[in-house]
Amino acid sequence: MSGIKLDNVIQLLKKFSRDSRLEIILIGGLSLEYYGLRGKATLDIDAEVKGDVDKLSDFLRKNRIPSDIGEDISRWSLISLPPGYKKRATTVYSDDKLKVKVLSPIDFVIAKLRRGTEADLNDSLFIAGKFSLKAKDIIRAANQAVKNSPRDTAIFIFNKNVEVFTDKLRKPEKIIKAGVRPQGK
Repeated sequence: MSGIKLDNVIQLLKKFSRDSRLEIILIGGLSLEYYGLRGKATLDIDAEVKGDVDKLSDFLRKNRIPSDIGEDISRWSLISLPPGYKKRATTVYSDDKLKVKVLSPIDFVIAKLRRGTEADLNDSLFIAGKFSLKAKDIIRAANQAVKNSPRDTAIFIFNKNVEVFTDKLRKPEKIIKAGVRPQGK
C-alpha cells in the first residue's frame, strides 16, 4: 500500500462535509506530511473530530481509509495534552462546511511523547528541528500536560520519555532536519 496523502484526505472530507459540518484536527502521519516530512507514508487517519464521529468513521471505512478518530484526543492517553491545544492548532484547509487542522508543533511533540515509541521520538525530533523548539519549551508544555492529567504511574513513563527526548534535542546531530527520514527508521 502506498499510503494516504493529505490532499486526497481533504478531497474526501470535502465530499463527506457536503452533508455534515466537520472540524477535524489531524495528529498523525498526515500532519507530518503537512509539516514537510518526506519519505514516510501513513496508512490511516488519526484525528480529533468535531462532528458526527460514527458517520465519519463509516464513511472512511466505506472509502477503505482506516481511521482512529474520536471527540477528544487529549483523552487518548492518561497524559492530557496541554490546555489550549485546540486553539493552537493550525488550519490547513477551511470552507463553509469543513475545517481541517493539524496540532501545533509543540502539541504534536507532546502527543507523540505520550506514546513514546522510537518512531514517535524520531517524528518529534524532526518537528523540533524544523520549528527550532527548545528543550525548556517542551518541558514547560509537558509539565502543563502532567498538571492536567490524573495522577497515575503513566506520568513516570511520560516524564522519562520527555527526559530522553530533551536530552536528544540538546544534541543537534540527533535532529532530523532535512525533511527526509533516514532509511530503516
